[in-house]
Amino acid sequence: MSPLVSQGIELAVYGMGVVFVFLTMLVLATMLMSRVIATMGVPETPAPIPGRGTADGKKMAAIAAAVHQHRNRQT
Repeated sequence: MSPLVSQGIELAVYGMGVVFVFLTMLVLATMLMSRVIATMGVPETPAPIPGRGTADGKKMAAIAAAVHQHRNRQT
């Protein structure tokens, strides 16, 4: 085998080894971060703003009525 081919194979093996090690470290780091976040717990959701519930319901009703009316005009 020529020296050029053997150097190419050697470089390919080193390259694949570096990629394998990097990806293994990336998976381990992701697993570690996942465990750290899981032990910290889920943050509490913010309390709803008073007086916003009725406005959201009215908006949703208006949007639903508009979509219904639009679909009925199309047919």
